[in-house]
Amino acid sequence: MQLEGKSVVITGAGRGIGRAMALAFAGKRADVALLDLNAADLEQTRTACEGLGVRARTHVCNVTAEEQIGAALDAVVQDFGRLDVMVNNAGITKDALLVKAQNGKVVDKMSLEQWRSVIDVNLTGVFLCAREAAARMIALGSGGVIISTSSISRAGNMGQSNYSAAKAGVAAMTVVWAQELARYGIRAGAIAPGFTRTDILSVMRPEMIERAVSDVPLKRLAEPSEMAHAAVFIAENDFFTGRVVEVDGGQRL
Repeated sequence: MQLEGKSVVITGAGRGIGRAMALAFAGKRADVALLDLNAADLEQTRTACEGLGVRARTHVCNVTAEEQIGAALDAVVQDFGRLDVMVNNAGITKDALLVKAQNGKVVDKMSLEQWRSVIDVNLTGVFLCAREAAARMIALGSGGVIISTSSISRAGNMGQSNYSAAKAGVAAMTVVWAQELARYGIRAGAIAPGFTRTDILSVMRPEMIERAVSDVPLKRLAEPSEMAHAAVFIAENDFFTGRVVEVDGGQRL
């Protein structure tokens, strides 16, 4: 896919990897629709993208709200006249051990709210955005690409029952969508980032980050721009579908 003049929707575009993706696609001369819950963050991303000479629109949107997703994508089609790439990047973490015990007594458990909130955003939100994007791509008749953010944690990571389950689900759905949507000229791919230098790491203690980096063969955190580069690759390569690109510095969990 030649990205110049195409329309790209990015969730979680307010900061971090989402903002880096928006800038990467804008750098390829694609128009970008930016979705996030934080209006101030969205405005900063929009200004940066417009500085690259493309059209950028912002939509304050909750990816778990079916009606909001539909309305935002309808607005994208109305604004740009097309919808070529859907990037499902929005995500949250609420880490906890399944059960925490001390001296043989259970003192804490992962709460149902912790489980549901992460599954809602990281899995159901990806499903809703992909479904609504695919429906509009089919109606427009121009094909497209659905790109979702999985994680190295999809293999299972201690303290992340909710997050690991969601990210494994994203990888599985990517394969399903590639199979189901190919007949309409729609491809599907995913990115599995390793530990990346974003605000989401602010909840981790410094010694935890140091320990995580020590397990990475390249001995550093990834930069958001390196994940954005993978997203652009998936969009541009017309023979890429149904696979997950691991951008993890060689780390395995």
